[in-house]
Amino acid sequence: MAMIFTRKSLKLLNYRLKCLSLSCPGGKRGVQSSSNGEAPSVEVNFSNGRNMTFSSGRLARFANGTAVCQMGDTAVMVTAVAKTKPNPGQGFMPLVVDYRLKNAASGRIPMNFMRRELGPSEKEILSARLIDRSLRPLFHKDYRTETQLVCNMLAMDAVHSPDVLAINAASMALSLSDIPWNGPIGAVRVGLCDGEVLINPTRRELQTSQLDLVVSATKQNLVVMLEGKGNVVLQQDLLKAIKQGTREAQFIIHEIERLQKAYGRQKREVEVAAEVDPELGKAVRSMCEMRLREIFQDSTHDKMSRDNAVNEVRSNVIDKVWSSFPDTEPSLITEQFNQTSRTIFRELIFERGLRCDGRDYDQLRNISCQVDMYKPLHGSALFQRGQTQVFCTVSLDSQESAMKLDSLAALDSGGLKAKNFMLHYEFPPYATGEVGRIGPVGRRELGHGALAERSLLPTLPNDYPFTVRLTSEVLESNGSSSMASVCGGSLALMDAGVPVSAPAAGVAIGLVTKFENDDTKHLEDYRILTDILGIEDYMGDMDMKVAGTRKGFTAIQADLKIPGIPLKVVMESLQKATDAKSKILDIMSEAIREPRKYRKESWPVSETLTVEPQQRAQLIGPSGLHMKRIYLETGTSLTAVDETHFNVFAPSQAAMDEAKELIEGYMVKERVPDLEFGGIYTAKITELRDTGVMVILYPSMPPALLHNSQLDQRKIAHPSALNLEVGQEIQVKYFGRDPVSGFMRLSRKVLQGPALGIPRSLNKSAGESGT
Repeated sequence: MAMIFTRKSLKLLNYRLKCLSLSCPGGKRGVQSSSNGEAPSVEVNFSNGRNMTFSSGRLARFANGTAVCQMGDTAVMVTAVAKTKPNPGQGFMPLVVDYRLKNAASGRIPMNFMRRELGPSEKEILSARLIDRSLRPLFHKDYRTETQLVCNMLAMDAVHSPDVLAINAASMALSLSDIPWNGPIGAVRVGLCDGEVLINPTRRELQTSQLDLVVSATKQNLVVMLEGKGNVVLQQDLLKAIKQGTREAQFIIHEIERLQKAYGRQKREVEVAAEVDPELGKAVRSMCEMRLREIFQDSTHDKMSRDNAVNEVRSNVIDKVWSSFPDTEPSLITEQFNQTSRTIFRELIFERGLRCDGRDYDQLRNISCQVDMYKPLHGSALFQRGQTQVFCTVSLDSQESAMKLDSLAALDSGGLKAKNFMLHYEFPPYATGEVGRIGPVGRRELGHGALAERSLLPTLPNDYPFTVRLTSEVLESNGSSSMASVCGGSLALMDAGVPVSAPAAGVAIGLVTKFENDDTKHLEDYRILTDILGIEDYMGDMDMKVAGTRKGFTAIQADLKIPGIPLKVVMESLQKATDAKSKILDIMSEAIREPRKYRKESWPVSETLTVEPQQRAQLIGPSGLHMKRIYLETGTSLTAVDETHFNVFAPSQAAMDEAKELIEGYMVKERVPDLEFGGIYTAKITELRDTGVMVILYPSMPPALLHNSQLDQRKIAHPSALNLEVGQEIQVKYFGRDPVSGFMRLSRKVLQGPALGIPRSLNKSAGESGT
């Protein structure tokens, strides 16, 4: 019987054969299969003896590419799926990365009302951005098909972080898929302990490490992405860590390439836009080149005037060219103009040795600093660098205001359960002269705020008694507002009297390169730009943000638009950043050199109050009434440290004085007499209970329990058996206080016999004795 195959059935057959090939045992050298022939896998061996395992072909086989990366007991699965055709009119590469930390992967239940995972957390958004920035530079410039990467946590232990595993699994998934991508890449986490570089350190090792750096690299030791924080790491140590991380990433790349050659699917053809008529390109360039060169060489332009001048040229060129080429879509003319504008801008940097604002490559923009802006603020600063302006404020509050972390966030942060330093970055639309919606914090704002927070955190003391919230509001933006937040935030912290170890500053470094055929290993020429403008970031190839103190680095973030740069360029860029950082710190020291010593009236106050165990009830009051009243009337909060100490936090010294008056009013009682151990006293019964009687030795005394076992030498079940009544006076012997509970230890039983002493009464006046 003859079988007829349609084109659709042939495609389905080929796909199933491909799936079978992924589960087929054997393969090339270095590629292993499980004993039941389910999934091929490779193992990456690092120089320190640690291993990372990759596998594919067993899970999620409907995706274009799937990979599982495992290290220790942490396993991450990443799927790559792309649409078959690009969206019409798509002008950018629509890559979406979904990274979610799942409680089930670590054997936990979410502790929210719904008891299930809700929206992405800040940590998940930052990890998704980390993956995106590592992969995006290696996509073809003309690729416009919507692509989604989903990172699924299969299992998580308390030893290895899953974010680096997700980067490597995404690299393998894209490499094995038919999605056109010029990978693979490899990513490793690098630590530094006692001058020794650690590759993929455990969470416990990271707690004592001076450095936490993620390095993403591609073949030929080309760096694609850097993201890290450090505890004032020296420049030579940072360079050593980047070099070592780039070399270790080559082991991952090598093994992924083996799997790709054995099991990878054939890549799709990138749908390149139709070639533009050469006459159209010549017409656009001839009509705009002279005018654009004049604009980009005019150093008197600022951000707004330069943008307006370029927009005017753009509109004029589109109208005139369209009249000459009426069959051409205006969008094609616009795209051609944008490409010509970018080319001219970059050519001028190489030709003139100057930038569009007249600066040379290493020159900083004009910087001005101001602190102590408004008296009610605990700390404030205004930092202006060129046309980038940031207003920073510091708020100090009690330790109870620290941000509590959920179980997964605490696990990922090395056991940290609360954050007592927070930096919140705000970028309103008016900062760029635009109209926009002000709503929830966006992914970009989260990323910039987290970078500035990492930059300043190492300078704060570990035992600071307050929770610190630093807000950074960008008022004007023309390049590197996150690094301006570092500078302004450091000034505001010192203005608030926070004892930082040293001032910190940040700067953005740019790069413009010349190369052919995506061969960034052998650059024909390049220029490194210090303190870049917004237009230099947009037209350039790199945005490296570096922050730290005069001694060393505290944070680094490098994003590229080209498929990797050599280590030599990275080293030169870090040196440029070090020189610029020192110059910025010199300018900042003119505004404030060290943390403010004298107190401001608005500063909060924190003290420790000692309370005897028997007086806790008087301070707290019924159902905490006294503490609530103190907070409502003065804003002062009391937090129990242990059984005898309370932490008192007041928003100002005046509030503290007022709270002390209330506390003294609650605690003022008659003078407590000094009771003698073994002394005999007259006690007054205030209450009969099943377990004994409540008695007082003096009027202001809290009632103490005299147990049934201490009432009589005979065993009794209830005090009424001895005809005891409320208000009756009895003789008791005092044996001090219980060392655990602090309650009095009294006994009537030991007095039933020969007279052992003269009983003393304390009911008339404290300390007065009688018969």
